[in-house]
Amino acid sequence: MIKKIRVLLVDDQALFREALRTLLGYQEDFEVVAEASNGEEAVRYSIQEKPDVILMDLQMPILSGVDATQRIRGQRQDVQIIALTTFDDDELIIDAFRAGAIGYLLKDVPSEKLFDAVRSAARGEYFLSPSIMAKLVTEVTRAERQVTRKPGIDNPLSRRE
Repeated sequence: MIKKIRVLLVDDQALFREALRTLLGYQEDFEVVAEASNGEEAVRYSIQEKPDVILMDLQMPILSGVDATQRIRGQRQDVQIIALTTFDDDELIIDAFRAGAIGYLLKDVPSEKLFDAVRSAARGEYFLSPSIMAKLVTEVTRAERQVTRKPGIDNPLSRRE
């Protein structure tokens, strides 16, 4: 018997949740255990239903996906959260990972990549779409350059200091 990956769907659009439930239902190793339409419901269902993976929209009413991710990760270290959103804003990407997301996908992702992401997350592995990976690498590189600038008027301390 196949061990099923328990999935919680979180999105404020009912039609999108229904489509995800249908897609995931075609996979033998997935079980959708609950659906939430906002971040507060996501926090509650993450405790009640004990999912392995949460697919989390980031822009929702009542409590954002980033805030819900942070609350959930504060209460359940064993759950893995994948941000699934239409937004590829640099700041939102960084905020999602700081809050505890293990993956970040755009909603235009092919279904096979979504399935791969859920399986990877269930194993505790990070999963990013290539465009998000490029943005993260750019952000990390930019931040690294700021840290390693030579001392001067803008940065009076040396790297060692």
